[in-house]
This record gives sequence, structure tokens and C-alpha cells, in this order.
Amino acid sequence: MKDLLFKTNDNVASTILRIVLGIIILIHGATKLGDGFQPFEQFITGYMQLPAIVAYATVFIETASALMLILGVATRVNAVAMFGLFVGMIVSVHGQIGFMMNWNGQYDAGMEGYEYHLLVLTICAGLIVLGGGKFSVDHFIQKSNERKMIKANN
Repeated sequence: MKDLLFKTNDNVASTILRIVLGIIILIHGATKLGDGFQPFEQFITGYMQLPAIVAYATVFIETASALMLILGVATRVNAVAMFGLFVGMIVSVHGQIGFMMNWNGQYDAGMEGYEYHLLVLTICAGLIVLGGGKFSVDHFIQKSNERKMIKANN
């Protein structure tokens, strides 16, 4: 179980990917809290006709999971959660718009295609495969466990 949660490769690329992704998603999630959670919850339950738990899960992943990504805590688990969230966004909203973002304003405000979401999915897939990287809490825990095992075997 520890391997599933904390195992990581000893690389810097994962560190860069998870910190940048975490910051971007955290800022995005914080806007839902900054404007008050109720309007977002009403959008999810009213306009989207989804249960309120979807709104709570979305904000949790976009804030708590994003913070955990920045720190590199349980990177793979949080990347899987974010991956699922963004697949849900494509299926429920953005897939209907098409691939391209709304650069030329042809759609209603806030309506975007899924090209940005594919970038997030790709970064999440990389983090799921590689883990949190050299400069992460996961890496620290992994190295600490390895040292304990070496001591126990000696």
C-alpha cells in the first residue's frame, strides 16, 4: 500500500509538473470559494442537474488535492482524482463544445472546448506513472522507509 501511495521516481520533471499543475488548479478552485461556494453549488445542482456531492468533490479536488500535489503528498492518488475530475468535465460540459477553447468568443461566456483539459489529463497521466519526483513528501517518505528497511536487515 505504501508503494501505491508514496513510491516515486527520482526525477525533477515530476516535481515541475506537479507544482505547476497544483498551483494552476488551486487558483482555479480558490475562485469557487472566493465568490462563495453557493453559486457554484447552484450551477452544479441546477443548471448541470448533478447531485451536490459533485460540487463538493470538485472543490475538494481543486483545492485540497491541488495543495497535496504542490507538496507532493500521495501524488498518484491525487493525480488519479484530478484525472477523474477532468474526464467528468469533458463528458458533462466541454466535450459538447468541441476541441478548441473559446478564443474568438463564438460561444457563451465561460463555455470552452476541451483542449486545456487534455493537457491536464496528460500531466496527470505522467504523474500517475512517475510519482511526485525527487523534491516531494512522497520521495522523503520513500527514502525514509528504505533507510528503515536497510537498518532492519542489518
